[in-house]
Amino acid sequence: MVDDQTLSIRVNGEHRRVPKGMTIAQLALELGLEPTKVAVERNLEIVPRSTLADVEIEDGDDYEIVTFVGGGDHVGTATEGGTDSWTVAGRTFRSRLIVGTGKYKSLEQNAAAVEASGAEIVTVAVRRVNIADRSQPLLMDYIDPKIITYLPNTAGCFTAEEAIRTLRLAREAGGWTLVKLEVLGEAKTLYPDMVETLRATEILAKEGFEPMVYCADDPIAAKRLEDLGAVAIMPLGAPIGSGLGLQNQVMIRLMVENSKVPVLVDAGVGTASDAAVAMELGCDGVLMNTAIAEAKDPVLMARAMKAAVEAGRLAYRAGRMGKRRYADPSSPLAGLI
Repeated sequence: MVDDQTLSIRVNGEHRRVPKGMTIAQLALELGLEPTKVAVERNLEIVPRSTLADVEIEDGDDYEIVTFVGGGDHVGTATEGGTDSWTVAGRTFRSRLIVGTGKYKSLEQNAAAVEASGAEIVTVAVRRVNIADRSQPLLMDYIDPKIITYLPNTAGCFTAEEAIRTLRLAREAGGWTLVKLEVLGEAKTLYPDMVETLRATEILAKEGFEPMVYCADDPIAAKRLEDLGAVAIMPLGAPIGSGLGLQNQVMIRLMVENSKVPVLVDAGVGTASDAAVAMELGCDGVLMNTAIAEAKDPVLMARAMKAAVEAGRLAYRAGRMGKRRYADPSSPLAGLI
């Protein structure tokens, strides 16, 4: 016999029975969750965090409770160490290296790699909280969003609607409007679906988001993204997680020359020299995950990537020598004995 003093609901896809009169905040606490560290969607509508303690659960409600987990993948004033600042959506950063938070063996290793990289921004995925394991650690416990800027991304989204829904939840979970948008075309190549990406960019920008957009290495598409409200253009260097390095330097260089917003290579970097090449092309930064996380020594590779990004930026600012078809001796030939 069903207890008429309880309600039947779904939480993250699982059926549960809860007492009548329970609020959403009380539900979160019962699940071992801190209400201030999650976002709640009720029947496909986001519930403002400020109201969680006031909204009572109703019979038949369907809840999604999410948090951040590991995932993802302009000329300034020179500063000490050869780095210089860059600005995106009014926010200024010194490090031009953005790192992901997926694929690491542990959150401790992830945090150590972020520290070694010197990165000030990390990409994070928005995923359901694990209500079955209340002891599961949270990314926020290891990488403090008050110190390191979280860049919520839409990894795994294949339609504009999925991406928009994800980022609306991300904004509720942490208040972030600076986000990374990626809408994938299919699972084999993880190449961006530019039609859906353009559509999502326009909607998100109108809703007050500041999307940094993963896109094809296409200067025309990049310009359209910028016109629709993208605050940064992020062309892939090669397929996500491939480590193949930059496969289309000509198009990326054109995107750098034609863009009025930052251009950052996103995806395909395999080692430090790839990061240096991206910076030598004039990119404002580089985003990577797998290249560090799957290295034999992720923390050491993070240090290498930091050095490579700084060296590549210095080389770009210095201006490389022209290429010649034939040798040109460094020492003068006149006066030979």
